Amino acid sequence: MSKKIGILVGSLREGSYNRIVANKFVELLPEGYEAKFIEFGDVEYFNEDIDTPEKTPASWTRLREEIQSVDGVFFFTPEYNRSVPAALKNALDVGSRPYGQNSWAKKPALVVSVSMGAIAGFGANHHLRQTLAFLDMPTLQQPEAYIGSVHELIDENGEFNEGTTGFFQTIIDSYLDFFNKLV
Repeated sequence: MSKKIGILVGSLREGSYNRIVANKFVELLPEGYEAKFIEFGDVEYFNEDIDTPEKTPASWTRLREEIQSVDGVFFFTPEYNRSVPAALKNALDVGSRPYGQNSWAKKPALVVSVSMGAIAGFGANHHLRQTLAFLDMPTLQQPEAYIGSVHELIDENGEFNEGTTGFFQTIIDSYLDFFNKLV
């Protein structure tokens, strides 16, 4: 049976570099692993007042069920104002509730920050790691996955060069070693 890896892409933009990188990671997954993109752009903002059996939005229930259906999670995030995008943070909050029913708990995580800038989303990467620690998600520490100047790593055909693809594969292989020790 395949292990399912949930893929969350922090940028909702259609031509997002984060989604391009996420798609490449999915392509590089070996046999025995299945990727499942978990979309969250439609998820209403978290508000504890409506997190009741009678009022819970359908998008919250769907998101929680999709998180529960995967064995591990890859996060791809841009950096917005030195942190993660609000939609991604909202997905984390919704998935962690109601209190005592954290859908994220114990799922091994990988954080990849992708940016056109030289610092490669360092702030977002570390803010996300702080949140994942609280959500009880063991997170791969090494190699760190900062993908800076991403627009220079993609050729005119939308492909990554061999060195970049090799780095992506190293990250995936390290994650899968980590993942298989925990799951």
